[in-house]
Amino acid sequence: MTPPEHRPIAAYQADPENIGRVLLLYSGGLDTSVMLHWIQAEYGAEVVTLTVELGQPDEDWTAIVEKARDMGAIETVVVDAREEFAADFVVPAIRANALYGGGYPLFTALARPLIARTAVGVAREHGCDTIAHGCTGKGNDQVRIDATIAALGPELRVLAPVREWSMGREEEISYARAHRIPVSGGTDKPPYSIDDNLWGRSSEGQVIEDIEQPPPDDVFQLVTTPEQAPDEPEVVRLGFEAGRPITLDGERLGIVELIDRVTDLGRRHGIGIVDHIEDRIVGLKVRDIYEVPAATIILAAHKDLEKLVSTIHQNNFKPSLDNQWAYLCYAGLWYEPLRADLEAYMVAANEYVTGEVSVRLYKGSAMVVARSSPFALYDKSLAGFGESGGEFSQLASPGFIELFSLQTRMAQRVRNADR
Repeated sequence: MTPPEHRPIAAYQADPENIGRVLLLYSGGLDTSVMLHWIQAEYGAEVVTLTVELGQPDEDWTAIVEKARDMGAIETVVVDAREEFAADFVVPAIRANALYGGGYPLFTALARPLIARTAVGVAREHGCDTIAHGCTGKGNDQVRIDATIAALGPELRVLAPVREWSMGREEEISYARAHRIPVSGGTDKPPYSIDDNLWGRSSEGQVIEDIEQPPPDDVFQLVTTPEQAPDEPEVVRLGFEAGRPITLDGERLGIVELIDRVTDLGRRHGIGIVDHIEDRIVGLKVRDIYEVPAATIILAAHKDLEKLVSTIHQNNFKPSLDNQWAYLCYAGLWYEPLRADLEAYMVAANEYVTGEVSVRLYKGSAMVVARSSPFALYDKSLAGFGESGGEFSQLASPGFIELFSLQTRMAQRVRNADR
């Protein structure tokens, strides 16, 4: 399992001859457990592990830390970043109605710059010269993590064994067995690549790669399938303030608790299953299965409320900026100045996105059924077909139509003159 001889291609890549103390982004799973052992054995390096909590369900943080210590880590750091993740990354994504490719709400893409930023700080605190991660050479996460480290910690170097050695799952299992490395969850669980946090869950690989077949039932570990969801619908009421979700059914909640509760509601009703063909930054098309109940419900509610309080010109213009914001996030360019510029616009555009939205949950569908806002650009007295006055006079319509259609009428006359 010795890596091939190679020279670092990028300036930020670690030189094997100059690795002293390594900060390893550590989950306790197969990849990072093998890496923890290998880095010590191959380089004689001291290893500090960093585990970042972002709302991953069913994780035993104490067991993860103890495993790292048992395997020789000189320090084990666990950072609870749920509040920071929700407030500083998820809320901006909500304001931007952030979906990549029309379906992916960016939960992994949002997490990676936070993890990498945290890693830079912890590496400096513990005197590390290198940050190691378990990203592959085919994925987007390598771009997100490497780019963030290079931007925020230019003195640090990056080590990515899975990418550089092209390690496969079977090779890793063999290495773990040979060196008596415990593998949490065993090696016989469904062989999908899983990532999850409080904003969603993804599954990819193995049979999922057969795009001509529906995903098998064992993929779905978060959301109830719509067929098994309750037969009775449920209406939930979300309140927003300047684009930030703040209440659920009238109860004011912290952002993490609100997302957790909406997740539970959505998962019960089969909300948020996304079967997505995706264009990766590295040029591949891949199929991902996403389970994103909270994102599906909250984004639908936010978008509807935003539409209610914005002018037609704002509603026509903002989606193009939403798409650009989502692309930069997906591409790992969280610290690109353009994203900061777009963020300033998103905050301004959401100044009046305040009010409540009711969403009907039923067997996989999240449908907005009611909305209200003190800033609504809607007047019931003007919306109907009866007599109206004040700011709207039906008698003015013919003159408006004549002017509004002027160029269309002229084009028809000019272009059809010789026919």
